[in-house]
Amino acid sequence: MEELSHKRKVTIMMAIIAAMFFSAINQTIVSTAMPRIIAILGGMEYYTWVITIYMLTSTIATVLVGKLSDIYGRKPFILAGIIFFIIGAFLSGFSTDIYQLIIYRGIQGIGAGIIMASAFTAVGDLFSPRERGKWTGIMMAVFGFSSVLGPTLGGWLVDNMDWKWLFWIFLPLGVVAFVMILMLFPKAERKASEKIDYLGSLFLSLTITALLLGFSWAGTKYEWASSQILGLFGAALVCLVIFIFVQTKAKSPVLPLSLFRNDIVTLSNIIGFIMNAGMMGALIYLPFFVQGVEGISPTYSGYVTMPMSIAMVILSTVIGRLISKTGKYKRYAVMGLPIMVAGMLIMAFMNSVWMAVVAMIVFGIGLGVGMPVFSLTVQNAVKPSELGVATASSQLFRNLGGTIGIAVMGTIMQSALKRNMEDAAASGKGVDFSKLDPETAKELAAFQNPEMLLDQPKLEQLHQTLPADVQPVFTQMIDMLRDALSSSLTTVFLAGAALVVVATILVFFLREIPLRTSNKMPGEEAPEGGNKQDGKVKLVKAEPVK
Repeated sequence: MEELSHKRKVTIMMAIIAAMFFSAINQTIVSTAMPRIIAILGGMEYYTWVITIYMLTSTIATVLVGKLSDIYGRKPFILAGIIFFIIGAFLSGFSTDIYQLIIYRGIQGIGAGIIMASAFTAVGDLFSPRERGKWTGIMMAVFGFSSVLGPTLGGWLVDNMDWKWLFWIFLPLGVVAFVMILMLFPKAERKASEKIDYLGSLFLSLTITALLLGFSWAGTKYEWASSQILGLFGAALVCLVIFIFVQTKAKSPVLPLSLFRNDIVTLSNIIGFIMNAGMMGALIYLPFFVQGVEGISPTYSGYVTMPMSIAMVILSTVIGRLISKTGKYKRYAVMGLPIMVAGMLIMAFMNSVWMAVVAMIVFGIGLGVGMPVFSLTVQNAVKPSELGVATASSQLFRNLGGTIGIAVMGTIMQSALKRNMEDAAASGKGVDFSKLDPETAKELAAFQNPEMLLDQPKLEQLHQTLPADVQPVFTQMIDMLRDALSSSLTTVFLAGAALVVVATILVFFLREIPLRTSNKMPGEEAPEGGNKQDGKVKLVKAEPVK
């Protein structure tokens, strides 16, 4: 599609951006309101599963669609992704318990994975690596804008309307995106020589599923050394070995192992994995500080995260243009990741809403500077025929990192919270229920759960219904819960920062090659630059960019 006119390319990009925004806004609009939704539906112990299932299904969909879109083209998969996402969002609004919400969010995840894999690869089809820098920055800005609008709107909706509308309000945008893709996106011809790697797809999916379930349940539902968790990790290892063997024999492997002989692809994917593990694993718990520790409503909680998104929108757009102008990208990763670390360290020690805002600004600057780099590094290092599967591999490692990070941070959070509450009780800071009458003590003990902190209206209502002599005891219990939650979040943010530090160190070892001005690899035969002789086009070899 590189030969299309610039006007047609821009029109197609508008359709792609509409589809991406539909997926992104539906994700961010729920983020701030999720603690309240969990408080309404119940099941705080399954809080991470609502996110984990979304990441799990989107991860599997992303990697499978990468190779399939190389065979069949991007258009049918973007359309299918929008349909899956619409169905998942529609059903999520009808959830009556946490289990239904998890299932329906899984369906949404399938749609999101397909949309994102196809959209980022389509940009590679349309533009040369040098031009992709600008468009990657714009696409990052779309995520940033959805992060500005989504949390604020989500907080307002959950405070003023039924939470179901969080999932339904943008469904018309999905229909518009579907029509735009259907009308504008060119249809690609199937590569007849390519065959679908069914066996490889099966064992890759089984590997990912067993691995993520193991990390999600370890330390929460089961002990890390339990037979269930060891069995899942063992199953993941066996499936991985079989998958690798299948890939060595497959004529058209779903994830070619030859990709990982490329040091740029391998190191970029490792950095993306570690960075997302630290970043996503920690940031998912930011609403717990704002709403649970500081007692801010979901509406104002969205305002706290807004500066991060604004900084990311501005910086990613500017950095994307600079990358396209200079053809250099490594310097921005070297600058961006340390700034992200600084933001996360501020999160670890924040003790007010204003410190949270400062942390968000610093983190957003780092995110905007560093994040546009790693999709470009992978796409620039592979042949156009491998664009889909290479982009999918990049997103696979990022999603795996994010999902495992969320699961591990969830375990850290729960363990730290339990330990802090036990320490508070042992040190005498806890509530002495023996001084209350048995009936009141029993009633208050039932509410000695950090989940109470996430529903401020219910908390205030309960406080008002208690007898005057019991209210000070209730206030003491809430303060103890907030202190325990705050200390636990410090542990989570420090763990996340440590992982991003590791990713920062690895960036220095990333080999940089100039961004090409054509989708043709250096040395390939290319009609561009040829000259006509006797009515024929003389083919010349494309020179490497210097």
